Amino acid sequence: MVENDDNDRTDGASAVDDEPDVSAVDESGVLETDNPLSVADGLRGKFEWAVILGSIPFWLLVFWYSGTQMMDRSRYAVLFLGGVLLLYLLIELPETIEENNHIETVLLTLSGIVVLVATVYLFTVFNDLVYDRAGQAYGYELALGLAITLTMIYLTWRSFGATFLIVVLGGIGYGFAGPYLGGTLSHGGLTVERTLRILAISGDGFYGFLTKLVAAWIALFLLYAGLLKAYGAFDLILRIAVRSAKYIDSGIAQTAVLSSAVIGSVNGSQTANAGMTGSFTIPLMKKSGIKSETAGGIEAVASTSGQVLPPVMGAGAFIMASLVTGITYGDVIIAGLIPAAILVVSIFVAVHYVAKPQITDPSMSGVFDEKLSRREGLLESIKYGVPIFILVYQLGYVQVTVMTAALQTAASMIFLGITIPLINAKLEGDDLGSTLTHTFKQTIEGFREGVIVVAPITIILAAINGVVDILMATGVPTAISLTLMDLSGGVPLIAFFLAMVICILLGLGMPTTASYTVVALLIAPTLINQFLVPDLAAHFFVFYAAILAGLTPPIATCVAVATGIAGGNFWRTCVEAIKISAPLFVLPFAFVYHPEIITGGFGADALITGGIALLGAIAIIHGINYQFPYNRGATTGLRVVFFGAGIVAMVYPDQMVQFAALGLVVILYGIQMTLGQSKPAETISEAGD
Repeated sequence: MVENDDNDRTDGASAVDDEPDVSAVDESGVLETDNPLSVADGLRGKFEWAVILGSIPFWLLVFWYSGTQMMDRSRYAVLFLGGVLLLYLLIELPETIEENNHIETVLLTLSGIVVLVATVYLFTVFNDLVYDRAGQAYGYELALGLAITLTMIYLTWRSFGATFLIVVLGGIGYGFAGPYLGGTLSHGGLTVERTLRILAISGDGFYGFLTKLVAAWIALFLLYAGLLKAYGAFDLILRIAVRSAKYIDSGIAQTAVLSSAVIGSVNGSQTANAGMTGSFTIPLMKKSGIKSETAGGIEAVASTSGQVLPPVMGAGAFIMASLVTGITYGDVIIAGLIPAAILVVSIFVAVHYVAKPQITDPSMSGVFDEKLSRREGLLESIKYGVPIFILVYQLGYVQVTVMTAALQTAASMIFLGITIPLINAKLEGDDLGSTLTHTFKQTIEGFREGVIVVAPITIILAAINGVVDILMATGVPTAISLTLMDLSGGVPLIAFFLAMVICILLGLGMPTTASYTVVALLIAPTLINQFLVPDLAAHFFVFYAAILAGLTPPIATCVAVATGIAGGNFWRTCVEAIKISAPLFVLPFAFVYHPEIITGGFGADALITGGIALLGAIAIIHGINYQFPYNRGATTGLRVVFFGAGIVAMVYPDQMVQFAALGLVVILYGIQMTLGQSKPAETISEAGD
């Protein structure tokens, strides 16, 4: 496990960092992919083999259910969660044994026994317990429910640290404390028996909505992310970045944006994504001359941006489609396109501004020993491009279910991951047997990587599901709504600001799916019911706001992981990340003041408003990150005006005022042209010399 300085865990990073990186970058910055299935020696190796051998039937079960659905989904969720937890325990045990940490070893072993017994029992008597005896439980079943609850609390702490432990304990404790609280937060209270039934033995709680969603939909996308890594997708992404460096001087830094956008969109966790992609992008950026803090900030922001990119949106799109009444998954994807474009373009400009002056080797020389031939490049593009095309085509045009599209995407990735190398080997005259062996090992490594990615996300979602069910049973959304109205005095701007702050606090750096679920159920209803924000716009507001926790100090788990890889200062890295991602903190307000950005599809109003917001975002980036060649007073004044005008252009409800703000930006830029500073790239280059 990877721990930070205060012994707290970080969102999924422990599981990711423990395993061998099959797409590692060595000290010279050269990508290594020669060993697709690396297993340690000794005791740790035996546990790793156990994980590998366990991951095969686990993923076969997931494929079987997705293809047949010949089981009650709630019952399948029991089997799925049990399998994930057992595999996670196998991943964690060798470290505690090697460190002679007897207490942790005993706790993990007891957790394994509880998970095994609970899974077998709940799966066996599921229909009787959940349907025939709904609302009733025997004494020994309540004892089992208590054991499951304690196990989930312990595993949540072990995976995500004390911060998330407080969230889980606080949510459960709130269920008991209702009668002793005053004001809007008071409620009748829950009994111990009802709490245990909600959490563990009713088909809800830990086995509820979110666990079912992971089991049926999200897991296959996380497997897809693991397969991309195992089959060497990072290699192709880096090669594309190398080629792009010929046309843009910040190409090395844009590598982080590109790779994190692709991998992060299907990963489901911005922090785990920072660990996965940052392990090769950050060393490359540093090798080119970029400072540690800048490299860490770029990777943190890039990993965060990947969480909002269609068609998967960090798996948050699936939950949104399930929570918002009257919309389909396709509606969510279309709604997310314009905001994603605004975010990506503004980050691209910001990264260019901050990285170019620092880069000393823009050619990325020495990254690859040999170039891909035209045929190899075409085959690699087919291998990785066809599965994502299948996903978009099946969901957007054919409109199959998300489960079916996920199954087809993962299956096509496996098929092409095996057959494309065989085709290339045949054309090259290489040995087919050794190629088949290599691709088989890559596939098995992809299964293991899939487990490593899915385990911490499943644990936190199951725990959050239990907490949310407790809070929903106490009526806390109504209490939050009344409190927010009281604090804001009914003023929308104040209410939206408070809602964003609450979303960031509730996000706590959790995986995208977990943080979005919490704020969607607790905050979005207030925006919809009290301030008449359209449903989809309100959900996008809380969705974007929640992922900011990964960038916002003092939590900033995404920044913490990137800082650990870069070896920089945490607070300075946070500053760099916020400077690059500044429009992300403003964009949610554009959703509530200009909901047509979300709800307007590709109509004229949506495109015009989106275009204005994009120009405003670029103005913010220009004001914060552009290196003005003037004295401190003039530079500070220009930064403030560009920043303020950009905010007005993005958010202000009156479009004429927005155009006026953009006009001011154009005038200021015109002054730069008059002074001979018409080309920002040249100015940056001169400032960096």
